[in-house]
Amino acid sequence: MDQGQFGDTAVPLSHLAQALVRDGDRFTLHGAAGWMQGRTMYGGASSFIAYVAAQRAFPDLPPLRAAQIGFIGPVGEDIEARVTMLRTGKSVSHVETALWCEGALAFRATWLFGRARPGNGHNPAARLDGMAAPETSEPVAHSPMTPAFIERMDLRQAGPRGGDGRMAIRRWVRLKDREGLDPYAEMIAIGDTLPPGSIRAIERPGPLSSINWSLTVLGEDMATRDGWWLLETESNHLADGFSSETLRMWNTDGVEVMRGLQSVAIFGSKDGRARA
Repeated sequence: MDQGQFGDTAVPLSHLAQALVRDGDRFTLHGAAGWMQGRTMYGGASSFIAYVAAQRAFPDLPPLRAAQIGFIGPVGEDIEARVTMLRTGKSVSHVETALWCEGALAFRATWLFGRARPGNGHNPAARLDGMAAPETSEPVAHSPMTPAFIERMDLRQAGPRGGDGRMAIRRWVRLKDREGLDPYAEMIAIGDTLPPGSIRAIERPGPLSSINWSLTVLGEDMATRDGWWLLETESNHLADGFSSETLRMWNTDGVEVMRGLQSVAIFGSKDGRARA
């Protein structure tokens, strides 16, 4: 099978951004096999590409405030991105990016960009105390089934092995190649890295698939130390093959910078064989 121009090895995300070519009112990308996860692209990579396309199409946008992302179908190695300005006002702009693969709609995101205005009240993002520093935390071991794109990231433990009794996964994550990336693009690229917290409760082996991702950015300060971010996925409800997950992200000072909700499809047959 043709592995595209990049082959099996995941290239830095900045290379994917450079390979995104504008063609009139659309963008194309050919060959991103290293960021594939089974038959679809890793959700953080497809979201990153969609965000970069929106910024390229409308370079004067204010900071990102929120996004609604739908993983509609498999995103392949060859992509066409179509970007539309849905509405722009004095301070808020709504931009849509749709990714098409082989003539079918595979991904759709609505980005909400907002310019700061005079405040009317203040409620700072919550802080998380007692975190172990990523530099002193144990690296997360990879298995033979680990996707190739994980090699582009550093992952460290951020809690006791096996969890703390909650249906949650918490890890330190950073991109190895961050140079030149918009901090919001970096957040989007790694925000969907972890498996769902419901993985601690599943009874049979089987694939998992993100269906959507709704996120809110908590403020404009996207600074952290040495590129490290603390990520957490926690299951709110698991039944009938679906899990509702809360996704959270903190900087190294323990300040929460992103919170989201996600629906995840949980597969696995009663005889223990995975079926998609």
